Amino acid sequence: MLNEVQKQNVIELCQTLVQIKSYSGEEDQVANTIQEYAKARNVDEVVTDEYGNVLLVWNGDRPGPTVLFDGHIDTVPVQERQWSVGAFSGEVKDGRIYGRGTSDMKGAVSAMISAGVNFVEAANHSFPGKIVVSCSVHEECFEGVATRLVSEKVKPDFVVIGEATNLNLNRGQRGRAEILVETFGKPAHSSNPEKGLNAVYQMTKLVNEIRELPVAKHEVMGEGILELTDIKSSPYPGASVVPSHCKATFDRRLLVNETKESVLAPIEDLIARIKKEDPTFEASVCYATGEERCYTGEIIGDERFFPGWLYDDKEAFVQSPRNELQELGLNAEVSHYSFCTNGSHFAGEADIPTIGFGPSPESLAHIDDEYIEVDQLVKATAGYAAIMHALSQLEAKKEETKYV
Repeated sequence: MLNEVQKQNVIELCQTLVQIKSYSGEEDQVANTIQEYAKARNVDEVVTDEYGNVLLVWNGDRPGPTVLFDGHIDTVPVQERQWSVGAFSGEVKDGRIYGRGTSDMKGAVSAMISAGVNFVEAANHSFPGKIVVSCSVHEECFEGVATRLVSEKVKPDFVVIGEATNLNLNRGQRGRAEILVETFGKPAHSSNPEKGLNAVYQMTKLVNEIRELPVAKHEVMGEGILELTDIKSSPYPGASVVPSHCKATFDRRLLVNETKESVLAPIEDLIARIKKEDPTFEASVCYATGEERCYTGEIIGDERFFPGWLYDDKEAFVQSPRNELQELGLNAEVSHYSFCTNGSHFAGEADIPTIGFGPSPESLAHIDDEYIEVDQLVKATAGYAAIMHALSQLEAKKEETKYV
């Protein structure tokens, strides 16, 4: 698969990136390191956009598709006292590299970059189209939002998401939405509660009804989960006062072709029905919004609605990479992500033919003592190069792709 020098290169790059703390909005040092690494290896173009996404570009010598490989360089925080190894050590032990971001997903980013270098060198820069590696920011806060700039700038014909697949080939994902439900009451002194209207009791009524709503299902992707994740009353703390406002957040896992309108409609109908039965009932539902500052100073934010997507497993952009992966000796079973990725933009919003392939199982993301198997890192590097070859040979025919 890889020679010894190539193996050592990708291991050392993974260690280097893991040793740099890069929480969302603080990716500047790791972004600078990637830029310096790419320039030292004669990558054709190294571009940083307004949000701080770093794009590495290799140009072929003849017309062909633009193939984009995307991996995020931000990580979730750590509680270092709960780790048995240094959370940013990049320590290699028993065939594993340890540290925050090894599996989610600096290992995959390292493998993509290394694969680009190896592929272009092996081809002597003779290949059709363009290979781009996107090292994207702020994925842990807003899946797909920062990468809107990437697709606008690159205009890819095919996208490969590097999130963990355990070296299988994914053709879709469940999306994610945060739904905000609010109830409104009337304040009163808690010694005279009958003079007020308790918003928490109103919320209790609504939450119980929401729990009885039928769950959306998909034959491949499973259930569109709707789960209560937090609830808050106001004023807080509520010393001797009947709360006049209550807010609850629901996590909704999205299935294929669900829209912003279709997801909220059942709750809107429920609120309307309860209000008809109880004229004192007042409530609203909407999507939660968020806003964060990028390390470049730009503000990023939007509604927290990140679509799901799923492509037919017979599509050429699924089958051709799979065939090449299997020729490498990788099983590459066709599956889908159970969690949300930047594919929410590329496939879910922009309808760009997209697949997922990456080292590690999903279960290693966000855990204490996070690690990546060196063997998986090496195989992923070879796998990305195989996918680069497979997709660069395809004609870009976006209009032929379809959701299933």
